[in-house]
Amino acid sequence: MKGKFITIEGGEGAGKSTMMERLAEWLGSRGHHVIQTREPGGTALAEKIRAILLDDRHGELSDQSELLLVFASRAQHLEELIRPALARGDTVLCDRFTDASWAYQGGGRQMPLEWIATLEKMVHGDLQPDLTLLFDLPVEQGLKRASRRGEADRFEQESVRFFARVRQAYLARAKSHVSRFEIIDASRDVDQVWSQIEALLERRLGQ
Repeated sequence: MKGKFITIEGGEGAGKSTMMERLAEWLGSRGHHVIQTREPGGTALAEKIRAILLDDRHGELSDQSELLLVFASRAQHLEELIRPALARGDTVLCDRFTDASWAYQGGGRQMPLEWIATLEKMVHGDLQPDLTLLFDLPVEQGLKRASRRGEADRFEQESVRFFARVRQAYLARAKSHVSRFEIIDASRDVDQVWSQIEALLERRLGQ
């Protein structure tokens, strides 16, 4: 039995983390055994790579190194956690996955998309999320929210223009993969955002 693979995507301050628990509770109430995880990270080794990627002291990290580290973390995450969980029939709920690479490294860093496509094929091939929730909101609003969380990490220190490219890349991904993407208006308050999510979950996964 193959489990469900659900990913949550979005730019800074989109409120993804706030909704993770509600999503897990909803799925659990419908009989899913839920594994919550995140990218980069999700396993002990992958979390060490995450620490390197987010550390603002690593200003010398090249864009190519960043991309390779993201996919190295993902390869470990898939091998150690995601694939075994799906094989058991668990539902994997993941905060970001490969769509984030298309958005941040492809859109934000403007790296060659063929590099990302090659790494995607090499690392996880035909395995794709069953459902991707894209939390979308204006860049300025998201950055204002993110600034309340405390000290900015290496990505959060990027320019408004960088995050505008990230947003556009996410929306382009959603447009080209309409069967698995659902766009959430994340500019609304928490309860309004959850109402959107619950309605689409009932439609897509309700039993």
